[in-house]
Amino acid sequence: MKQSSTNESESFSFPQAIAASKTLMQQMQNNDLSESEIESAIAKIVQSKAGARGFFVAYLTDDLPLADKPTSGVIKALKVAPEVVEDLLVKNLAMSAGMKLTHLRNQDPSAAESSARVNARTIKLIKEINSQQIQQELEALQSTIVKGEGNYQEFLTKWGYDQEQKEAIKEAVKIAIALSD
Repeated sequence: MKQSSTNESESFSFPQAIAASKTLMQQMQNNDLSESEIESAIAKIVQSKAGARGFFVAYLTDDLPLADKPTSGVIKALKVAPEVVEDLLVKNLAMSAGMKLTHLRNQDPSAAESSARVNARTIKLIKEINSQQIQQELEALQSTIVKGEGNYQEFLTKWGYDQEQKEAIKEAVKIAIALSD
């Protein structure tokens, strides 16, 4: 028996969000949805941290070119949950910059290219969302790298970034800040 959901703030688990995002992206690729339908669908997915993480995994890493030119519906949807979305965008920027270097060290140019693509797409979203809060978070990340302490120290330590990776992250942050000014 199919359950109907009347709860507008339905929360997606990480795997559910990935699956829903992939289905949504295929519909977007096929031009099956209006911008308002895209906005509504994404807004529902990104309401929770797990949902937003799943959306970004699917959206930023997919081979479809959708994330290279985010539509107004995508951008409007991401602005619906700024606390969740903006934090994840800053962390995605850092992780993709750090992983690109890791893949290059491991002589895996294909994976390095994928990380570079995620980085470029993340910078594009940051630019399009154009939020003062994202700017502040980017500056906090940059400051943490420079000072070796701050709001992002736990994050940087958790992922074990070395000095060269931190420099790559700092460069990506510098680009994102410059493009958003």
